[in-house]
Amino acid sequence: IQQELDRRRPGQSRLTTPRQEEDRVEILSGVFEGRSLGSPIAMLVRNKDARPSAYEHLKDIYRPSHADWTTEAKYGIRAWQGGGRSSARETIGRVAAGAIARRLLAEVAGVEIIAWVHQVQDIEANVDSERVQRADVEASLARCPDPKTSEKMVERIDEVRRAQDSVGGVVACVARGVPAGLGEPIFEKLDAELAGAMLSLPAAKAFEVGSGFRGLTLTGSQHNDPMKPGEAGAPIWASNRSGGIQGGISNGAPIELRVAFKPTATVGVA
Repeated sequence: IQQELDRRRPGQSRLTTPRQEEDRVEILSGVFEGRSLGSPIAMLVRNKDARPSAYEHLKDIYRPSHADWTTEAKYGIRAWQGGGRSSARETIGRVAAGAIARRLLAEVAGVEIIAWVHQVQDIEANVDSERVQRADVEASLARCPDPKTSEKMVERIDEVRRAQDSVGGVVACVARGVPAGLGEPIFEKLDAELAGAMLSLPAAKAFEVGSGFRGLTLTGSQHNDPMKPGEAGAPIWASNRSGGIQGGISNGAPIELRVAFKPTATVGVA
């Protein structure tokens, strides 16, 4: 859990927010002598670099593209000393719980999940989703496993940061070893559930599975994923433009998805 929280922690490099948070996890229940008990696991991560007074000048101002106005419109009140529930700080709970989920999926089902920065503004990486490894991602300051593209991303982020501005990007993810048959055919389709989860992240604005929007440039015959018989009646897929999901149900191929995030709304220029 701590390893995953350390990957998320702010202040790691010049590419992230300079705020300094230790993000040390405290496990309050559900674990004994390093093993889960089967009861709920409660975790706590304390904020140690919170600066409420830094927002004093914004208490009567709605910041552009933040959730200040929409939150107050809905509830009649907002926590102006930060972003409240719209702050990216809330993702820390997802990361902590996700670390447990990743371990469980790996041990019980043999599922491997790897994510990386696929694009920063108009700079797009060329990554083989079938072969990419987590070590390749961690070797990059930008967490992009394409070394040459990673260097360009870092240069672009540095350039925009010097101008006190921000850029958006795309995170790609592959889940290998996912069995066929997960998901429902109408409501609770697997891709719809994944989209709901990903688009609930702060700043997420778009979601794709498989070929996504790029599939619109192909004909049906070009886009179809050919199959041939495999072991135990399961097909072998010659391509994976479906992203591992067909009709809302996993088909046994790797699940491939991408999430686009808008530029950070907090900038130093008007």
